[in-house]
Amino acid sequence: MEPTSIELGTNGLVCLTGEVREPVWLSMAVLRSMPQREMTVSFECRTSGLRRHHFSGPLLIDVIGSAGPRFDPGERKNRLRFVIAVLGRDGHRAVLSWGEIDPEFGNTAALLAVSMDCRDLDEQGPHLVMPGDRCGARHISQVTDIRVRDDDRLWG
Repeated sequence: MEPTSIELGTNGLVCLTGEVREPVWLSMAVLRSMPQREMTVSFECRTSGLRRHHFSGPLLIDVIGSAGPRFDPGERKNRLRFVIAVLGRDGHRAVLSWGEIDPEFGNTAALLAVSMDCRDLDEQGPHLVMPGDRCGARHISQVTDIRVRDDDRLWG
């Protein structure tokens, strides 16, 4: 079921769909109302060299958790079958595993940043920030869509 209240591609809104109980459009205000984390990350960009930025925003796992992923949270191994696809307005995208952001497994503090270097990202929309990545290829600016899927299609 897709959320239908806002037209796709509206600035600053993120469409969260897939294997979740409550597909939702997330505004920057909603993302700011969630518990915020701050982090400074460094990564090496092939074209512009070493970059360092300070970000704040909710953890990606909390954002997705608010929509109710369709797995039994008590079944640890079941969670490992889920992937998260993140799309930016420019078409840049990345796929993450649930296990890498889950505190019981990889515990990567992936962030859906609402500010960068103390500036609000309201005009752009949130950024996916993957701390610990050596290069910034999984840093996605202007996130428009997050989709949660299980691996059934891979094995079906």
